[in-house]
Amino acid sequence: MSTRGHCILSHGFESGPDATKVTALADVAERLGWSHERPDYTDLDAKHEVSALGDVPVRLQRLLSLARAAAARGPVVLAGSSLGAWISARASLEIPVAALFLMAPPVAMAPAPPLEAAAVPMSIIHGWDDELIPAPQVVEWAKTRRARLLLVDDSHRLAGHVEASAEAFAALLAGL
Repeated sequence: MSTRGHCILSHGFESGPDATKVTALADVAERLGWSHERPDYTDLDAKHEVSALGDVPVRLQRLLSLARAAAARGPVVLAGSSLGAWISARASLEIPVAALFLMAPPVAMAPAPPLEAAAVPMSIIHGWDDELIPAPQVVEWAKTRRARLLLVDDSHRLAGHVEASAEAFAALLAGL
C-alpha cells in the first residue's frame, strides 16, 4: 500500500511513544493515508547524568537517523510535543521535511540553543497557561515564521486539548 508520506511523532520529555497526544496524531496520520512511527526516547530521557533533560543530542541524532531514512522514501512530516517539538524543529534544518507540527514548543531551553526550524508549513498548538514556556514567547516565535498558531486554555501538557491537537494536525496534513 502506498502512502502520502511518513509522519514521525516524537513524545515529550519523560513521556513515551504511547502517550495520549502522539497516539492521537498517529490515528490521524493513518486515517489520512500517511505511514507513521513513534520513536521511543525514554532511555535517553533517563540519562540525568548528561543533563536535566537527559541526552538531548542523542535524542536529536536518533530522530535525524529515522527522518533521513524516511526522507529517502518520500515526504516526511515531523511532529512533537515539548522536547519532541524542539528536536523535530531542529531536525527540519538538516532533513527536507514537508511540514512541522509543534505542540508546546520550547522556544528557549537553556543550555540548548534557541528553537529554530526550516521554513516549511508549520502548525503550533500551545496552552495559554503553559507553566514552562510562556505563551507570549511562542506567539512571537510563530509570528516571525508566519506559522499557524492555535492557543488554547490549557497548561503545558495540553491534556484538555488532545482532540484539538489531532484536529490541527489533520488540517496540516490535509493542506499538503
